[in-house]
Order: sequence, then C-alpha cells, then structure tokens
Amino acid sequence: MPQIEKHHTTPPHQMRRVILESPFAGDVAANVTYARACVRDALLRCEAPLASHLLYTQDGILDDGARNERAHGINAGHAWMHLADAVVVYTDRGISEGMAAGVRCAELHRIPVEYRSLDSHRRPVLR
Repeated sequence: MPQIEKHHTTPPHQMRRVILESPFAGDVAANVTYARACVRDALLRCEAPLASHLLYTQDGILDDGARNERAHGINAGHAWMHLADAVVVYTDRGISEGMAAGVRCAELHRIPVEYRSLDSHRRPVLR
C-alpha cells in the first residue's frame, strides 16, 4: 500500500478540495470498503477529499435506510459542493442514483466533474 512519508505532507493551501462520489446503498460493507480506498486514493493525490456518505451514515448520525434521513444527508453533502475544486466520481462499482444526483448538482453549480477508477493506475510511494 502506498505510504505518505512524514516529510511529504502537503500544506493545506496546496491541496485541492474534492467531493467524492462512490456507491453506498446496496452492498454497504463492500461499498464502505471501496469508499475508504477512494478517500485514500484522493489523499495520495494531495487532495482534501470529503466523502459525506461515509461521515453522515455512521451509527448515531443518520439512517441511510430512512428516506427522509437519506435525503437530508445527501443535501448536507451537496451543501459543501460550492467550496470544492472538483467533484470526483469513482466508477469501479458503477454509478448509483445518488452519485448521479451529485454529478447533476456539480454541473448545476459549474463545479468540474472528474471520473476515476482505482483499477486504472498504481499510485507510487510519495517520498
């Protein structure tokens, strides 16, 4: 697994702020594992990723299985979008309806959308 060496940490003003889109519903366990790998991939690219679907769905926060709570969480994630440099869509597990909504929101606000695959590259060790 690629490592970030102590002397390679990136100053905050040099990091791109990105909103991550990856699947959550369905096979939640596999999708959480995948989303965590996406967060790591973005960090290794010297980005500051936000994956609200990993944050708001934690125990005691919001219930993704409750329609109104899911909608509220999606809206809360979208509320940060105007601060992002880009929305990054990880496509290895497909594009869900929630991800497509994120892309539409980004397009509405003229935020660049990038598509990535974890399988399409190998990240180097950052030294």
